[in-house]
Amino acid sequence: MTDIAKLTGVSQSTVSLVLNNATGAKFSEATRNKVLKAAADLGYRLSTRDAVQPSKDERSLIVYIADEISTSPHPVVNIDGARDAAYAHGKMLAVYSTHGNADIEQQVLDAALASPNVFGVIYATVYTRKVSPPAALSQVPTVLLNCYTSEGGFSSVVPAEVAGGHVATEYLLRAGHRRIGYINGEHWQDAAKDRLKGYRTALATADLPFAQEMVRDGDWSSGTGFEQTLSLMREPNPPTAIFCANDLMALGAIEALKQLGHRVPEDVSVLGYDDQEIARHTHPPLSTVVLPNYELGRWAVETLLQDEHNRAAGAPVRHRMVKLDGPLVERASVRVITEEISPVINIISD
Repeated sequence: MTDIAKLTGVSQSTVSLVLNNATGAKFSEATRNKVLKAAADLGYRLSTRDAVQPSKDERSLIVYIADEISTSPHPVVNIDGARDAAYAHGKMLAVYSTHGNADIEQQVLDAALASPNVFGVIYATVYTRKVSPPAALSQVPTVLLNCYTSEGGFSSVVPAEVAGGHVATEYLLRAGHRRIGYINGEHWQDAAKDRLKGYRTALATADLPFAQEMVRDGDWSSGTGFEQTLSLMREPNPPTAIFCANDLMALGAIEALKQLGHRVPEDVSVLGYDDQEIARHTHPPLSTVVLPNYELGRWAVETLLQDEHNRAAGAPVRHRMVKLDGPLVERASVRVITEEISPVINIISD
């Protein structure tokens, strides 16, 4: 999905809709043909599947419980991946949003788990965080998506945020940048902490000191990306590249640089994170790190199925926490610095 989206310039959701021949989807025939051609060029082979009818004798329903699905663009792509994996194995996905309300969550669990058709549960959160899963989940096969618990007892899948921060910063370093600004999200969130850790690790690996004056805290919005970029560029030795912890802040950074009269990427490079739809339509198009939302959803369901297969076969079920990497998408917002610094020759005369 990610490879096809990169080739065609459309979102992973659109790729999913095309490959699954979804009815009622609002995209052009040209977009459909472009996605199908890219899939074929990559060696992907479309298979014809008849709709799988749930059997009364089989547990065919996977319950997907999320705290939020409408406050961020990411959860719906998680659901796309989970749905496709469920369908591919003859299961149906039922999605519930609790708005983070414990009473609603309990009502959903009481109603959903009462069904004899329930195979298992995907328990998801909109932001990566530590959770204390409801007690009822200990009675049913469950996989945690975008969250984790220190007590064990559940497999979980989360984004590899430290690796993502490292990949982004390393990319800028390889492009020749040595003064790299970083605009983070809300510092108390796991994603912000880990992306910053990846940034610092990449600098250390390149034997570059961490410069606190090159880091600003934001709130994931384009407004703080704008304001914090203005702040970074007021430094006596401003950055030649700015890594933003999400695409919206990168959008604000690009606008701030334009207001200051700087060209992107000729004067200052900008790199984002997430690969939201907007990243394809900025001027210039934004280079960014993919947050692997589709793969997270798919992995959660496939792990749920594998754990149950092992349990039915009498094999031990080993709960684990998996961190999924996302690739870096190169577009046009990062410049490679190729100028060589001329050696300084001191001539001493008598």
